This record gives sequence, C-alpha cells and structure tokens, in this order.
Amino acid sequence: MRHLGIRTRLTLLYGVLFLLGGTILLGVTYLLVKQNIHQRNSGTVADLPAEIKVNLGEQQLRVNQFLKDLQARQEKIEQDTLHALLTQGAIALGMVTVIGVGFGWLMAERALRPVGRITETARRVAGGSLHERIALDGPADEIKELADTFDSMLERLDQAFDGQRRFAANASHELRTPLTINRTLIEVALGRPAPPPELVQLGETLLAVNARHERLIDGLLTLVASEQALTVHDRVDLAEVARHVVGGREVSADLRSAPTTGDPVLLERIVQNLVDNAVAYNVPGGQVWVSTHREDGHAALVVSNTGPVVPPYEIPGLFEPFRRLRSRTGSAQGTGLGLSIVRSVAVAHGGTVAAQPRDGGGLTVTVTLPTPN
Repeated sequence: MRHLGIRTRLTLLYGVLFLLGGTILLGVTYLLVKQNIHQRNSGTVADLPAEIKVNLGEQQLRVNQFLKDLQARQEKIEQDTLHALLTQGAIALGMVTVIGVGFGWLMAERALRPVGRITETARRVAGGSLHERIALDGPADEIKELADTFDSMLERLDQAFDGQRRFAANASHELRTPLTINRTLIEVALGRPAPPPELVQLGETLLAVNARHERLIDGLLTLVASEQALTVHDRVDLAEVARHVVGGREVSADLRSAPTTGDPVLLERIVQNLVDNAVAYNVPGGQVWVSTHREDGHAALVVSNTGPVVPPYEIPGLFEPFRRLRSRTGSAQGTGLGLSIVRSVAVAHGGTVAAQPRDGGGLTVTVTLPTPN
C-alpha cells in the first residue's frame, strides 16, 4: 500500500467507503423488507380451527391442507424475493462500485491538481528559477495554505540569493579597481631604469599575488553570472570550444562533434577551467586527455589527467567554492573556484557534472549537456 501513489490510494479509499456504505444500505433494506413481509403474513395454519371439509359435489376440499399449501407457496415466494433482492442488489452494488471507483479516480485527479502545480513549480525552482510562483487560486483550504506558504518561502529565498549575488558582484567590481591600480603602479616601478634587485624580486612577488587575486575576482564574477538565468542560447559545438582551448598545449585530444546550446563565453569557461585544473594538478611529465562526443542525446566533455591519487570521499568537496585538496600540487596557485564554476555553469545549462578517481592516479571529470532539439 505504501508503494501506491496518493491518487491510487485515494481512489481505493473512495471505492472501499462506497462499497461499505452500499453494503450497509443493502443489508438494512434486506432486513426492513423481510420484517415487513413477516408482519403482513403473521397468521399461520395453526391458528385455524380443526380440519374443515367442504363438499363440492363428488369432491371434498380439505381447507386446512389447501391453506398449508398456499402458505408454503407464499413462504417460497418470500424466500425467492429476498434472495433476488440480495442477488440483484449485490450485482447492482458491484456495478455502481465500479462506476464510483472511476468517478473517484477522476475526483482524486481533480483534488490533487493543485498539488501537481506545486510539484511543477518546485521542479522549475530546482532547475534554478527562483522567480517562479505557484499563485494558486481557489478556496482558502489546506492546499492553498500550502501553496501560499511555498510562495512565501520562494520569495524569501529569491531575495536572499539576489542579495548574495549582488553583494558578490559589487564586491568583485569594487575590488577589481584597486587591484588594477596596484598592478599598474608595480609595473611602473619595475619599468624604471636599473631598478635594484630587491625591488625587482618584491615587484614580481606582488605581481604574482595581485594576479592571483584578479583571477579570484574573475572567478567570483563568473560564478555569479552562471547562477543567474541564461539570456544567451546560441548553438555551440563543444568540440570547437575544446579545440580552441587546448590549442598549443601538450594535451591528447579526441574531439568529435558535441553540439549544445547556451552562452559561448560560459561554456568556454567550463573547458578552460577543466583543462587548467588538469594541467595544474598533474604530476611532472604526466598526461592530460580531453575528449568530446555525443552520447544518448547529450553532448559530453571528458577531461582526465595523471595527477596524484584522489580519495573518492574527497571528490564531492572539490565542487564547493574555495575547497582544494592540500595534497595536490599547485593548489596554492589556484583560487578554489574552478570546479565550482564548472558545476554552476553546467547546471545553468541544464547539464550535470560527475568526477571519479582515475586508475593509477588523477581525476576524470565528465560534463554532460543537453543537445539542441
């Protein structure tokens, strides 16, 4: 019973209640009819006087025997009537129950229709559209109260996420300006004739730190942009994007056509981040493989490397912002946003990201995106 849907359970409940009510009604009707018949025929042959004989010419009529036969026939008619009442009533009850179950199925669907709207809205919200609302009309019953509560929760979540995105975007923009000024001042200082070696070393260190902060801010801006609704739906071939990204790098590429739709800039960022991660977190003399193909109606991008061994239990944390494996070479130069951006952009395009440890060390990341209709 637990495995049945709520519509089926409601229909079965309606059918059982209808059958139970019909059975009780049929039983009460049977008892009332039986009692009524017995009240009308309360007299018996035993109430008559001694044997009465009537001479009809050459024949003699025994009145008492005649009445006994008549009463026996009447009792048989009564039994047949009650039996027919039960039989025909049971058949009619069965037919009406079947019809009632059918109407119960339709009524259950109508009663659960608002729940279906709530489910559809929740599914769209899960896809990243927090601007959706149920806005259920109808009487102020329990289902409308649930829908209004869900709308209120979505409103608060939408405001919270919008505030978070605005804060990240504004902070990133505000931080980018001083970093640009710092980089310019350092480059000007290093550009002076015959700078002291100490100044050159300090300037190069500051430029490296400044560049890392700029990458961090760019990553934050990309992460904020990927969490918003897509406004660009161009046709993009992942093979062409990957070919552009891996050009000039020592990467083994197997690029077959993998068309999808979305924002070309964000899709290029997926490939760029995965390839950069695969190169940065590799062992000396290791390899990087990049492939694109179509699979089961989806466009797939697969990037793997020969990096250090990655424990399976640490893989989910790699997709969280600012999470890195301390044991991975080059983690100090990273921002911790690469895979977070990959997942966010893929989800915004209706896709998925999966990662698994590679045999012998390294990581294999697979991005799956829907193909255009």
